[in-house]
Amino acid sequence: MLLTGEISDELFGYKYTDFAPDAEAFQKEAEKRIRELHMYDVLRADRCISVNSLEARVPFGDLDFVDYVMHIDPEKKLNHYGIGKYLLRHAFEEDALIPHNILMREKAAFSDAVGHSLRNDIIDYANAHYTDEEFEEKRRRYTHAQPFTKESLLYREIFEKYYPGQSEMVVGFWMPNRDWAGLENVNDPSARVLSNYGASGV
Repeated sequence: MLLTGEISDELFGYKYTDFAPDAEAFQKEAEKRIRELHMYDVLRADRCISVNSLEARVPFGDLDFVDYVMHIDPEKKLNHYGIGKYLLRHAFEEDALIPHNILMREKAAFSDAVGHSLRNDIIDYANAHYTDEEFEEKRRRYTHAQPFTKESLLYREIFEKYYPGQSEMVVGFWMPNRDWAGLENVNDPSARVLSNYGASGV
């Protein structure tokens, strides 16, 4: 059995929520991400862990805890502290259950946490796998959640191989909120492309 940190980003903020124009926008984004949990992070973690005969527990998904955090003034959840998810980190400081250097370390993008080279290798593979013409022709076959990079086309074709015709169970590709200033030209779900990646804060 494993404990996972799933749902802490949805509750306390992703790297991209540093760009939220105000507390109300932050709160609406958190509510949206909570509603979509079953399609993205939690589903991925459950399948990846279960296929290896392990069981995941998601303490941040406790309904009472979620309700409590969602009723905290969202102004306090904005990144005023120079480090993302500060309220959550601060809650673990006093008891020193987690070593301070781990508790306060910089958040890594999910794609980086599995190793910087793996993500680059997948992108290189996808770029070599499709010509520009093939990419345009194949991506246009999809009217729902149309792939927008060769990498996203690769993932979509793998999905369709195992779950043909079921793409509408997912609303679309997971992406940061491109309606916010500073994110409008982001064309990749990875936090590594954000201008605030690295040192936390905009």
